[in-house]
Amino acid sequence: MRNAELQLKSFGNIPIMHQTLMSALKDYKTPNNKISRWLDEGVLLPVKRGLYVVSPELTGKPVERLLVANLLYGPSCVSLDYALWHHGLIPEKVLEITSVTTRRSQTLETGVGRFSYQHLPNPLYPIGMESVAAEGGGYCLLATPAKALCDRLVLTRNLRVHSVKSMQRFLLDDLRFDADEAGMIDLKIIAAYSQSGHKTELLGHLHEAIKQWQ
Repeated sequence: MRNAELQLKSFGNIPIMHQTLMSALKDYKTPNNKISRWLDEGVLLPVKRGLYVVSPELTGKPVERLLVANLLYGPSCVSLDYALWHHGLIPEKVLEITSVTTRRSQTLETGVGRFSYQHLPNPLYPIGMESVAAEGGGYCLLATPAKALCDRLVLTRNLRVHSVKSMQRFLLDDLRFDADEAGMIDLKIIAAYSQSGHKTELLGHLHEAIKQWQ
């Protein structure tokens, strides 16, 4: 493998900015041509203009898509169904990376998958968010189990849940939530959501439903 390809492989599975690649290729007379060739060969995958990831076939590692989600459209935090699956709270694998954002809702198709972003009111956005280390380096914003669940309920339209029992049925039947893992849910985060004034009754039922399972 030539030096340039070895250097490309050394970036691992995290996103790379265009200027970083240009710096790595400073000894080339036409670095942009080299980048274009890598894209054509599929060893470099486009995320958006000026942002790339190295192909897993070259690195031997899956792309760190949580980090990609943060960088692709921000400010944003991976949440909702993908975060619920990531934390082991729902059984079906979620292929689309779902996030919340303070900006307008958006869905983006990239060379490394589909990423969707739903607008969340500003007061709710930072509640229950954590910065977690990405496998290949760097940090990404990920919802805690409680935030992911609250975001899912707040952003589900026309959700008719008017009691604790109907909330538990919704969680078990519609979300296929694993009640045995209810201990992962931080009730203080649900309480903070309730105090924001958004869907107070709904979140109150969620708080009591989870409390009963704990």
